[in-house]
Amino acid sequence: MRLSGQNRISDELRGAIIALGNFDGFHKGHQAVAQTAIDWAKAEGRPAIIATFDPHPVRHFQPDAPPFRLTTLEQRERLFTDAGADAMLVFEFAAELAGTTAQDFVEKLLVERFGAAGIVTGEDFTFGKGRAGNIEVMKQLGAPLGLSTKAVGPVSDDTEVISSSRIRDALKAGDCETATELLTRPFAIEGTVIHGDKNGRKLGYPTANIDMGHYLRPKYGIYAVKGHLADGRVVNGAANLGIRPTFDPPKELLEPYFFDFSEDLYGQVIEVELHHFLRGEAKFDDLDALMEQMAQDCARAKDMLR
Repeated sequence: MRLSGQNRISDELRGAIIALGNFDGFHKGHQAVAQTAIDWAKAEGRPAIIATFDPHPVRHFQPDAPPFRLTTLEQRERLFTDAGADAMLVFEFAAELAGTTAQDFVEKLLVERFGAAGIVTGEDFTFGKGRAGNIEVMKQLGAPLGLSTKAVGPVSDDTEVISSSRIRDALKAGDCETATELLTRPFAIEGTVIHGDKNGRKLGYPTANIDMGHYLRPKYGIYAVKGHLADGRVVNGAANLGIRPTFDPPKELLEPYFFDFSEDLYGQVIEVELHHFLRGEAKFDDLDALMEQMAQDCARAKDMLR
């Protein structure tokens, strides 16, 4: 269930424990915050809600920032549901929310509008105009109103704190394995299959083209991938992510080719997981050389996915 931060939460979901954060990527650290809220809600027989911000606050304050999202709202909703949340609460981050004081955020939104009984955040969470609020401010403002709060410390692996920025850095370096470890699942791009220039079809490798939208741009190149189709099937493949330098004009796309698959996917929403980076993009002198390399890429991808 998806709730809007603009609306009063209905009676059956009032008194909830709300996990509050951006949760883009919903990595191990985010999962720890969510699990704390879900466990607390279960212990007290309350609903559990996971809140997120969309658009991301960075997009509001830095509208020219390059794409950086790790998940869409639809992906987050599925991830939150799978984690055990009863609903996802979406704060629409625009001028009104950006100008809301920390006091109004707690009193008018969390308590009055949403009827929250408890809030769980990461220790570094900030809120309110000028980022004036933190977990201590929330405790001080919330306690007299019956709002309880908990903060969850950062989650680390063997090297450092797990963060969305670490995952973005790994993907920009083509390090799918690290991204998968930190996310607890492969990074996945979801989108509607669109018509392309049919170059892949001419070469014997028909692709399901997806616009990258607001997603972070991982390292351009060839990947071993798994595709999750609209009907629930999972298919293996190899994908080009980038601008296809052999063809003019350059056009940025994710172009997965699924092995032993010839069905029409146009207009369908599919999700493509990046499992392994095989090589960077390259410009080929002729199509024969490109086709030879594509055959090698597909053979290697099959081995890696096996």
